[in-house]
Amino acid sequence: MQLFNEINLRNVRGDVFGGITAAVIALPMALAFGVASGAGAEAGLYGAILVGLFAALFGGSPCLMSEPTGPMTVVFTAVIAKLIASDPVNGMAMAFTVVILAGLFQILLGVLRLGKYVTLMPYTVVSGFMSGIGIILIILQLAPSLGEPVPAGGVIGVLQNLPELVAGIQPPETLLAGATLAILFLMPARLTRYIPAQLAALVVVTLASLVLLDLDDVRRIGEIATGLPEFRLPVFSIDQWQIIFVDAIVLGVLGCIDALLTSVVADSLTRQEHNSDKELVGQGIGNVMSGLFGGLPGAGATMGTVVAIQAGARSALAGLVRVAILIVVVLWAAGLTAVVPLAVLAGIALKVGINIIDWGFLKRAHRISPKGSMITYGVILLTVFVDLIVAVGIGLFVANVMTVMRLSELQAADVKAVTDPESPDIELTPYEKDMLQEAGNKVLLLSMRGSIIFGASRAISRKNSEVEGREALVVDMTDMKHLGVSSALALEQAILDMVRAGKAVYVAGAGEQPRKRMENLGLLEHIPPRHFQDNRANALQLAVFGPAGTANADV
Repeated sequence: MQLFNEINLRNVRGDVFGGITAAVIALPMALAFGVASGAGAEAGLYGAILVGLFAALFGGSPCLMSEPTGPMTVVFTAVIAKLIASDPVNGMAMAFTVVILAGLFQILLGVLRLGKYVTLMPYTVVSGFMSGIGIILIILQLAPSLGEPVPAGGVIGVLQNLPELVAGIQPPETLLAGATLAILFLMPARLTRYIPAQLAALVVVTLASLVLLDLDDVRRIGEIATGLPEFRLPVFSIDQWQIIFVDAIVLGVLGCIDALLTSVVADSLTRQEHNSDKELVGQGIGNVMSGLFGGLPGAGATMGTVVAIQAGARSALAGLVRVAILIVVVLWAAGLTAVVPLAVLAGIALKVGINIIDWGFLKRAHRISPKGSMITYGVILLTVFVDLIVAVGIGLFVANVMTVMRLSELQAADVKAVTDPESPDIELTPYEKDMLQEAGNKVLLLSMRGSIIFGASRAISRKNSEVEGREALVVDMTDMKHLGVSSALALEQAILDMVRAGKAVYVAGAGEQPRKRMENLGLLEHIPPRHFQDNRANALQLAVFGPAGTANADV
């Protein structure tokens, strides 16, 4: 595996321009997410720099722009709130330890080559989870948009205190938040090709606040310390180890999903193919370094990635250019951000929350699949009002149960048991019909096709009840590709019931895998070798006439 990401000088102009464009988008987003998380604007900038730098160097998607994202910020905000509530002194330090552990978990997934499995989640669950995160981000920005601090208690706290928040509204700050949203929603698309709407809103509304309002009229970011961030040793509390460990896994998995889904988007735009495992290692290193230096966790950012590619980015050089520009801002231009109103950042974050909600699927979910829509809306409610982990866990459980039920129905249709030669369930040749006619309901033909896994085990067990009163059982495996363990055990019961009753069992067309599975179960000890036939016609003739009649079966 190549150590570094794809960095080359074949497209310098496009990569530089793409990196500059991505940096212009990343700056207001990093400030907004830093303030929204409660860790401070500088934490957002450090996260954008550190995650972006190491993901660009060691990742597996050349054009991916990595930085704090809406979903990661929402989860990290909840982590900070929980840990500070349990330990006011060390809570913030432990929150950054969670970021470090999340990064280590991502590296582990990449080293174990599990990248291709990370995104194997039902879309109904992913859509509900992401939409729930968008709603949380919107609710958390209501208080800053009204000029009020965010109440304790997260989403529930905001909703419970909403009447007080509305009563204490600060018109100047609400006006600034509204102006920010107006620019973000109404800025013409032809202008966004030259200046991103987020930066335009940040600059225009900030300048307007300086001209029209006194500095003391609105809350602003304030001074951000210039220079490089300080190294922070991980802080771990034995009392809080369970919260720290579980939250790290949630944050790490969410970052993996966020990054890999964005990598797929980048692939579709550049006609390249990313390396999922390498990308997880790069994302993990970035988050470890971000946690060590007090930065927000990050992942692949769809907006920054798409804009950078559209501006000409084709290699990881664009990501390095973007990081260099952000470093310049932190080292020498941080003072310019001191006058940015918090309401402007709240408006930007609120718009991100609106964009995260999967409107396209939610509008059609009930038409596409009523059951799927129930899962999606259930996951949304659990995400917003209960817990992110509970939401994903219950959503996956219900979705998988429904999938198993559907698979069972489909596989049951591939298990047929007939004695009537005119049965429409199985297409028989004239000779095979003659054999069943001759048997006179004394031979049961059990036909299975396709991949017979656990979903078909109940169907096989039900068919087993039909062996009573039969003289012989013919198991047709001619079209069977795979025999699963559960179905093999159900088939074993049917065969042993016949053997114990002194009846004959014949097997037709058993391939290598089904025969090996039967051998491992010990069934070959109960079925004579001559009872295994290459085709169904031979097996039926042997069941009806015995060994003397098999010579004519191939006619």
